[in-house]
Amino acid sequence: MARDIHDIERDLERTRGQLANTLDELADRTNPKTLAGNAKNEAAGWLQDSTVQKVLGGIVAGIAALIGIKAYNGRKRKSELKELQKLLANR
Repeated sequence: MARDIHDIERDLERTRGQLANTLDELADRTNPKTLAGNAKNEAAGWLQDSTVQKVLGGIVAGIAALIGIKAYNGRKRKSELKELQKLLANR
């Protein structure tokens, strides 16, 4: 069954239109602004998760505790050095 040239041209135009739409969609999906927006939305959604919030809270609390311990040890060491200096000065 031979196809009419008009049918072939119509099919070609339809295929070109579909291809153009597909290319436009791909260009939109790979646009850096679109990718950044998608990543931002995904990160915001991820941070809304209560499990993630608990884990991050634990990490922050752990870091704060380490900073506190470091500060305490620094003050303690400074105090011990002053005491040692006094003892050496009194010799």
